[in-house]
Amino acid sequence: MSEYIHPLRDAAFVLEHLVQFDQLCHASGLDEVNQELAETILEEAGRFGSEVWAPLNEVGDRAGAKIAEQGVVETAGYADAYQAFVENCWPTLGFPEQFGGQALPNVLATAVNEIWHSANMAFALCPMLTQGAAEAIQHHGSENLKETWLPKLVSGEWTGTMNLTEPDAGSDLAAIKTRAVPEEDHYLITGQKIFITWGDHQMTPNIVHLVLARLPDAPAGVKGISLFIVPKFLLDEQGEPGALNDVSCVSIEHKMGIHSSPTCTMSFGDNGGAIGYLVGEAHKGLAYMFTMMNHARQSVGVQGLAISERSYQQAVGYARERLQGTRSDGRKIPIIEFPDVRRMLMQMRASIEAMRALALLAAAEVDRSRQIQSAESAALCHEMVELYTPIVKGWLTEMSQEVTSLGIQVHGGMGYVEETGAAQHARDARILTIYEGTTGIQALDLIGRKTLRNSGQTMARLLADIEDTCKALQTNNDLLDLAQALSCALADARKALAWVLDNGAQTASASGAISMAYLMLSGYLCGGWLMAKQAATAHAMLQKGPDNSAFLQAKITTARFYCQHLLPRVKACTETVLQGHESVMALPEDQF
Repeated sequence: MSEYIHPLRDAAFVLEHLVQFDQLCHASGLDEVNQELAETILEEAGRFGSEVWAPLNEVGDRAGAKIAEQGVVETAGYADAYQAFVENCWPTLGFPEQFGGQALPNVLATAVNEIWHSANMAFALCPMLTQGAAEAIQHHGSENLKETWLPKLVSGEWTGTMNLTEPDAGSDLAAIKTRAVPEEDHYLITGQKIFITWGDHQMTPNIVHLVLARLPDAPAGVKGISLFIVPKFLLDEQGEPGALNDVSCVSIEHKMGIHSSPTCTMSFGDNGGAIGYLVGEAHKGLAYMFTMMNHARQSVGVQGLAISERSYQQAVGYARERLQGTRSDGRKIPIIEFPDVRRMLMQMRASIEAMRALALLAAAEVDRSRQIQSAESAALCHEMVELYTPIVKGWLTEMSQEVTSLGIQVHGGMGYVEETGAAQHARDARILTIYEGTTGIQALDLIGRKTLRNSGQTMARLLADIEDTCKALQTNNDLLDLAQALSCALADARKALAWVLDNGAQTASASGAISMAYLMLSGYLCGGWLMAKQAATAHAMLQKGPDNSAFLQAKITTARFYCQHLLPRVKACTETVLQGHESVMALPEDQF
């Protein structure tokens, strides 16, 4: 993390040329925000992340969070680093000015969030959950709730959590048992929640829990869930933390990775009931929580990108320094010169650049959906956000497993030794395909709600955009190989979409059996599309002059590698979609 140069330049390139950041800001009425400002913010975030948060990453992995008499105690040094984060106004980037935010575009805040998660992913989970909690209150809370809770959440003075999962209710939220009983102007919450990220700590004066619970008259199933604000400390007459609420962390998990992020079991109402406040209308909590969850799902995808970048940086540094073998003149050979090591580094780099492009494109679509425009165009933008979200969450986090594993492999045997730090990235990354909805849940969402529900119209729009890129590439003789590779992948994707529309709803298991392959081919295809678009831009810029020629040529080379080594996976995924559904459920249960 001592040098965060390439990812900053790459993010700036994506913002300028794929996202068209200046145009996006103008359309949003942000005339004082532009590409130059965005690059300045990214550079400062890179400095802060490298100097303040990154040095604590290994410390947090070794020491972790602990539970003591006063509750969870975070890793030493985290409180000071968090206060510096707040004092520099980093939490406020994307929030409205009326609550103390800077009202910067979501896509810029997303690019900055990549830096925090690269620097220290376990630590960065804390502000990530706070952002999600603030989003939910902003969209669904009453004016009184907004005025009471949002300014301190937006500033980062207080942190936030979301409490969904229970011991008997994992992904099946219809089974939650936490209860909320009305009393005067509030509710008394009783129940237990598990796997609560940063559910307790000592870094801030208060923690604002968003909790799903049932009212006494609630209908069964997901239609009977309501959302409540349950603070760790109740507020006094001045709006400051006062008496301790009836909420506590009773244990923290001993996990494979993200050791410094306390994953808490939270107990509400052990002494009569934790005081909570209803968000929005009763029985609509699940819909409200999805505002927070969709924000979190794209953010977790960014985590996959970020931890991959961290692993790549370390692998490149090691490959430059590790000497193995001897030249004829007696000089030692750095392993970065070996073709197989170079292949692994190129695969990491190409994957990361494709992941970054997709994450930022999806984040920009959120900005466009918020712009003042016709109801029809706003709806189309919203549909595209909905389509991108499971791909960003699912594909980016699955790719992070592969990239961080390659990071270990580049180190050879030393990668398997904890002291080198390469293994930590793989351990930290492993949770990403699980929380905020497993990859399987993302795949079912993509194939069901986002494809079958609207007869594939949104996916067809995406494929049409990709076809436009193919046609543009075909006019460039220097990039015909990219055009051919992308056209072939597009044709396969259309075969897969046609099969899904024709067969996906015929049996209960058909779409579920091939949904993972459908999600992954969508990710690989989007990655190839965006890499090819960037290559075309880089090629055009090279024709105009020698400025940044090394960076631009690297863009083309990396895109070519992606199209040769990763984009062909679309065909394999398509074959699975077309032929692989029956064998999934064919073996009797007693044969497992």
